[in-house]
Amino acid sequence: MKVLVGVKRVVDYNVNIRVLSDNSGVDLNNVKMSVNPFDEIAIEEAVRLKEAGTAEEVVVVSIGQSNCQEQIRTALALGADRGILVETDETMQPLGIAKVLKAVIEKESPELVIVGKQAIDDDNSQTGQMLAAIAGLSQATFASNVEIADGKATVTREIDGGLETISISLPAVVTTDLRLNEPRYASLPNIMKAKKKPIDTYTPEDLGVDVAPRLSVLKVEPPPQRQAGIIVETAEELVDKLRNEAKVIS
Repeated sequence: MKVLVGVKRVVDYNVNIRVLSDNSGVDLNNVKMSVNPFDEIAIEEAVRLKEAGTAEEVVVVSIGQSNCQEQIRTALALGADRGILVETDETMQPLGIAKVLKAVIEKESPELVIVGKQAIDDDNSQTGQMLAAIAGLSQATFASNVEIADGKATVTREIDGGLETISISLPAVVTTDLRLNEPRYASLPNIMKAKKKPIDTYTPEDLGVDVAPRLSVLKVEPPPQRQAGIIVETAEELVDKLRNEAKVIS
């Protein structure tokens, strides 16, 4: 079984985000970039399937500029077998990403596609669902446990009311939740081996896909600064502030 994993290059989750002075976007100059944490979970799950003998090959794919090779190499160091870079300077949006992944699926024919449930930069949580829809594949979102057997995937999903277990036919798209696994760290020998693993490069035009953005960002603003709290002297003063300032009671 072949597993395809989507990997996105995002600002590292430890970085304090800065908004550009013209409010057109986020300042990415001299900022540490990493693999999207939910995609790290997807990589780990694919590698575990390979180690268990369920999968024979793990292929990672990233879409973006040439520097996305860094994140592909990270995935290769974590245990993936080879990488695919779809190189473009366009600002990628969920629909465009899903269309590119559909084209890669048609080329690679994986039995299982694993992507993170969302990216920490835009929090859209759309790509996996769009991909399943346009590719005509089964889907299981927000997975906290995945078991593969007899051409089916049994997936435990995180839902508002608790957990839901479903069975879907392969090929399928699975999006990963935080509790699916704990990603490993890349060892130095594997980092060195990753430098020799192949990365195939395509463009959206090679795949016959139009990735032109459908949406435009009007303005990006940082969240308002949190106001300092105060200490009240009496219960009456607390009630007064809750009623007249916070307006949370009537």
